[in-house]
Amino acid sequence: MSNSTITPWVVGNWKMNPMHANAVQLIQEFKQLLQQEDIDVAKCHIGVAPISIALTQIQTQLKDASRSIYTVAQDVSRVAGTGAYTGEVSAELLKDSAIEFVLVGHSERRELFGDDVAILKAKLQNALNAGLTVIYCVGESLEQREQGLAEQVVLQQICDIAPVVQSEQWKNVVIAYEPIWAIGTGKTASPADAQAMHAKIREGLKQITSSGANIAILYGGSVKAENAVELAACPDIDGALVGGASLNAQSFYQIAKAFAQSK
Repeated sequence: MSNSTITPWVVGNWKMNPMHANAVQLIQEFKQLLQQEDIDVAKCHIGVAPISIALTQIQTQLKDASRSIYTVAQDVSRVAGTGAYTGEVSAELLKDSAIEFVLVGHSERRELFGDDVAILKAKLQNALNAGLTVIYCVGESLEQREQGLAEQVVLQQICDIAPVVQSEQWKNVVIAYEPIWAIGTGKTASPADAQAMHAKIREGLKQITSSGANIAILYGGSVKAENAVELAACPDIDGALVGGASLNAQSFYQIAKAFAQSK
């Protein structure tokens, strides 16, 4: 790890999956795997991000796990508090339901649902002000990478949010680097490419905040059990934001194991 004081994170983003019965079975299988004694999973923050209608139910399912597993919201409203905003869930409502973690800025939110910089800043600011921990996603498209703009794009995405993060709030920010071209495609950046981008992100964070050396930076580009050990060995990769592989209990466990053992 780049900083031995950073506890790695492994967060499963279930996206719009699975059906209720399958979700319950998945959690039960994962809890059983965590009872094994082959790793010290206390050395890794583990979280799952189910669909919004399942958040509190999954949270209840996790309460009797052998260790703490975080329940993570996949998104949050740009609007604070409560009010006449049909379909929205605010940061305050998440906090009131004891949901302490949220994803903001995932590429699918940016590309499919029009989350621009202004919207993302509002979401991030509301979440932090409500006391949530935000996993903020950044990443470049294949076209941007081929044009040699990958680092510029990713660092700009981080600079965009800096004005709304107060100095003491950086401790509640986790960065997830997700090369857009590697999400759901089966492709992945090589560990060397991923490490190079993570190192650049670390440099950028250090310039933005005095907390930059201690902010966890996760990799989120088609992480699988097969590549987790190699990614976990990279000095500036502090964990993983896992997509499809998190829908398989054994695969997700193996990824968590890889990062727990990297400490």
